[in-house]
Amino acid sequence: MERYVCIHGHFYQPPRENAWLEQIEIQDSAYPYHDWNERVAAECYTPNAESRILDRDGSITRIVNNYSRMSFNFGPTLLSWMERNLPVTYKSILRADRSSRERFSGHGSAIAQAYNHMIMPLANRRDKVTQVRWGIADFERRFGHAPEGMWLPETAVDSETLDVLAEHGITFTILAPRQAARVRPIGSSNWSDVSGERIDTTMPYAQTLPSGRSIAVFFYDGPIARAVAFERVLSSGEGFASRLMGAFRDRQSPQLVNIAVDGETFGHHHRFGDMGLAYALHYIEANRFARITNYGEYLALHPPTHEVEIVENSSWSCVHGVERWRSDCGCNTGGHDGWNQAWRGPLRNALDWLRDTTAQTYEDEARRFVQDPWQTRDDYISLVMDRSEENVGAFLHSHTTMELRDNERISLFKLLELERHAMLMYASCGWFFDEISRIETVQVMQYAGRVAQLAQELFGDSLEERFLERLSLAKSNLSEQGDGRRIYERFVRPAMVDLSAVAAHFAVSSVFESYAKDIKLFCYPVAVQDFRMREMGRARLALGKIRLTSETTTESRLFTFGVLYFGEHNLNAGVRDFRGEEAYAAMIDDLSRVFESADFTEVVRCLDRHFGSSTYSLKSLFRDEQRKVMGYILEGTLSEIEQVFRQLYEHQYPPMRFLTEMGNPLPKAFKDAAEFILNTDLRRALTSDELDMARIENLVSNSRIWDSELDSEGHGYLLQRTLTRMMHGVFDNPDDEALLEKLTAAVDLSRGLPFPLDLGQVQTLFYRMLPTARSDRKARGEAGDEAAKGWLDRFDALGIRLKVRTE
Repeated sequence: MERYVCIHGHFYQPPRENAWLEQIEIQDSAYPYHDWNERVAAECYTPNAESRILDRDGSITRIVNNYSRMSFNFGPTLLSWMERNLPVTYKSILRADRSSRERFSGHGSAIAQAYNHMIMPLANRRDKVTQVRWGIADFERRFGHAPEGMWLPETAVDSETLDVLAEHGITFTILAPRQAARVRPIGSSNWSDVSGERIDTTMPYAQTLPSGRSIAVFFYDGPIARAVAFERVLSSGEGFASRLMGAFRDRQSPQLVNIAVDGETFGHHHRFGDMGLAYALHYIEANRFARITNYGEYLALHPPTHEVEIVENSSWSCVHGVERWRSDCGCNTGGHDGWNQAWRGPLRNALDWLRDTTAQTYEDEARRFVQDPWQTRDDYISLVMDRSEENVGAFLHSHTTMELRDNERISLFKLLELERHAMLMYASCGWFFDEISRIETVQVMQYAGRVAQLAQELFGDSLEERFLERLSLAKSNLSEQGDGRRIYERFVRPAMVDLSAVAAHFAVSSVFESYAKDIKLFCYPVAVQDFRMREMGRARLALGKIRLTSETTTESRLFTFGVLYFGEHNLNAGVRDFRGEEAYAAMIDDLSRVFESADFTEVVRCLDRHFGSSTYSLKSLFRDEQRKVMGYILEGTLSEIEQVFRQLYEHQYPPMRFLTEMGNPLPKAFKDAAEFILNTDLRRALTSDELDMARIENLVSNSRIWDSELDSEGHGYLLQRTLTRMMHGVFDNPDDEALLEKLTAAVDLSRGLPFPLDLGQVQTLFYRMLPTARSDRKARGEAGDEAAKGWLDRFDALGIRLKVRTE
């Protein structure tokens, strides 16, 4: 009996980048991480690249890359973020696919995904084609080979979508068992009804398409997938393996037990889920219960013997088909009695109107520059992935019908950006949840806002008002949010950016931060042509000239600016297009002269004279820089607050201690002061270059005395980073025995602290030293080197504390 197991993880995060900056801004709900991508990566994506296999005592015996032994897909927009922000894990994922091709007969475990998680049955054919082509192109650039399979967002499917996949060389996809309608042996005319999840999921099927093409379809095991996703199956790797083994049928022909779940199940939704997965795969292989495989290998070994007909317009996360993404079907995440999702229909209708209204204009305008506007859009993914000057030139050479002037090139790229955002605005998560004011839906509105803005710039046609009229029909469940229009005006419009706004951000931030001559602000390269700073006490005057360019549209403008900062949050700035050297010199002389007189009121008037209504303040800073600058401004104020609280805490410590020993409650003023001081001191102690173990223990002890609420998650995060930094030091300088001893002591301390702590990165670096630094010292020790023996003892002592086996 040939038995195979395949586990598929669909790894995806909703796009979170600001539609104008192409970068994720700080998300407070992800604290202590910067944003949710960073948090989920730390909890899931990185752990799966270096997952632990434990022995019976709970010690690490192996660290493995789960991606190399499972089937997986990553959303292209997520991989793009990882490439920039998490390069080590990103490279581990690419390396895993290469390793899997060696393991699985030349078939890589990575499969592609329709580009930005659009619900494909609700898309028009043109968008379906682009989504598939972009998904394939992104995959090929990253993994270096063509994809065999493609993941359909939410497994949402119709025959046209499958036909587009097959047309582009995709050989298989993965669906939920309830998406199968009927089956029959190939060559037979007798169909069997398998609706209601009655299909045999242990074999692949061939779906014949209206065009005459066909594609293979795998249906995953529904009950096991649900148990993994929503129950505690991953808490035991052995139990997980047993659940998989129990799904094999009593027949001699080859069988594949396969499941597909959100990849975030393995670590983010279920802590240590990656380890449950790693041990299950190890347990199955070690005991030879079955052969671990991926879909591509299994399909090559055992082609379909049966045909299937899918349930049209179906998905894995909506029992009503694909209604979750266009109507109030009843599917929701729960927990809000009395809420409805009637807003879904008007939201989709508004976006459909915006897409269709701009599509024909795009085609007409783009045809002025290119022969085939839609083929050009399909190929635009090459620039999305690589906006280098060389690649831009190659793209234009391939598609334009003539040599474009600067303004024509800018118009073409704005047209293509309009179309890119007209697809991004259909990311499925905009409809998935219960409320229209959630960040996922606001995100798709941002993309729509970018479409409307570009349409205004390109066509002079203000679509925004007509779009908002339609969006106003989407009613929020929260009275304070009102409707889609109010949500857009509250959250989207303030986020809108043009080149002047980016120039203002640079100008304002230049008062607080030193910039090089050539920098990049988000997706805007900045060339500083002139910069002058004058200071008088706390007051500062910044003057300059910069060339600012949009990386996406290549639009470029020369700006001049003047900024007056006169303490605290008081700041006035002016920005305008460069009007010639004479006007620039006059502005420099005028503002400098008035500033030297210390008449700041006149400086403000002078700014008004030179810049008119184009004035800005600290509110003009983008969110991350705003936080940074406000931290700088409030540093003195917070220091004063700290002094007051510290004086209260330290002076009143003895009587307050006596009060608690007498069983009396603490005065709230003292309790608040103690909480503030203890958290402040802990943050400093945990990020210090030298961890003062006794002080940290004393601070934690005092927090128990005063029953203070500590920022446990934040402190755990800081300690984790400090320990990782120390382990990097040991990894880079293994002969630094003093650092090795300090790290051992710090790990000892960390075990007793009331903070959630993930030592994964520390353990991984330690494990990587076993075949290198430790192996070398062991050989030297066996040859009689006493120093090497001493090092080995200290290193192994750290291993015991980290629970990593060294032998």
